[in-house]
Amino acid sequence: MINAQLIISLLLILLAAWFMGGLFYRHGLPFVLGELLTGIILGPPVLGLIGPSPSIEFLAELGIFFVMFHTGMEMDPKELLEHLWPSLTVAVGGFVLPFIAGYFTARVFGGTLYQSLFVGMGISITAIAVQSVILHSMRISTTYIGHIIIGAAIADDILSLIGLSVLLSLVKTGAFQFSGLLIVIGKVVGFFGLTIILGQFIVPKITARLHDREGKAFTFAIAAALLMAYLAELVGLHIIIGAFLAGQFVRKEIMDEKIYHSINDRFFGLSYGFLLPVFFASLSFHLHLRWDLAFLIFTLVLTLAAVVGKLAGCGLGYAIFKRNFWESAIIGFGMNGRGAVEIVVASVVLKLSDELMAAGTVADPLLTQDQFSALIMMAFITTLMAPLTLKWSVMKACASDEKTSFCVLWDEGRSR
Repeated sequence: MINAQLIISLLLILLAAWFMGGLFYRHGLPFVLGELLTGIILGPPVLGLIGPSPSIEFLAELGIFFVMFHTGMEMDPKELLEHLWPSLTVAVGGFVLPFIAGYFTARVFGGTLYQSLFVGMGISITAIAVQSVILHSMRISTTYIGHIIIGAAIADDILSLIGLSVLLSLVKTGAFQFSGLLIVIGKVVGFFGLTIILGQFIVPKITARLHDREGKAFTFAIAAALLMAYLAELVGLHIIIGAFLAGQFVRKEIMDEKIYHSINDRFFGLSYGFLLPVFFASLSFHLHLRWDLAFLIFTLVLTLAAVVGKLAGCGLGYAIFKRNFWESAIIGFGMNGRGAVEIVVASVVLKLSDELMAAGTVADPLLTQDQFSALIMMAFITTLMAPLTLKWSVMKACASDEKTSFCVLWDEGRSR
């Protein structure tokens, strides 16, 4: 509900994000960092001028929803398929190694079997929306590097869904249920199969007849995004995967170019100009800083395991295709940002833990409060690191071969 408090909160967020983002950009740093720090300064960690509310959380989720639709519009599905195998190997490496690193880190710090497994799951996830924003800000989202990172992030999300389903089944029944796993995989396969049918045979017939009188083309885009988000939610995937795939339905190859640019401009303005600063600022609401030495050491080690595990796993997954070191580093750093998805997963596990303990199903919590807080801190730190490390690795790669496609686009972006 719109009220005076919400208006003031949004006004503070937008003005501060505008100022901070511009300040960072003028010093050659990513705009996103300014938006992230806006939340820290204005939110509970520092000044406490704004805080969590249902309205701000809704606008934040709507922000990443629109961003992923806009990303889908700009991505070429043929390019995504062309880089399918590199994306899959990057996703597998970037999921397995952090999972193992997180598991053993939690065990060393006294975590139970289930706690360690869920901690491993928490640090193995990549935030596709955060990566999409960073790649777009660097103007390399439509290059082969961008396609591989986005494709790998989608595959990572599917692996996380399957892994989480397996772990939840183990907790609830005490045994692995193969039939449950087959159902999850069947749902995911069916979802992507339906997406291909819609995208290839049905949607092009509709988009060819679209007009933009009274914004009806934009209405179609919103309806497609909501439908795909709902279907994604039904199979257990995050709604932003559905929004991304819906964006693939609205591409310039299958519709009037003027209408395409009109829809693109509206989604860009709504997301990057209004809702995205709210999303990044809202990430700080989940931070719970504790100046306890044991907690700080655990958080530091867990964050290190998350960064090294993701960098090594994704980099090695890409190195299989005999790419150079710095391109592998770009992929690794590009997959290293976390964000809202990890917070959602950790919150779901924490809620289930309370229910199972109340019912007497488990004796120990699935995640302790310290483990939950450490995961949130890890997600925030890696989100802050992602644009800086990605920019640094791109600079290193382009220093030796500035004619590479992503180097050309990045250099054009810097000169504007």
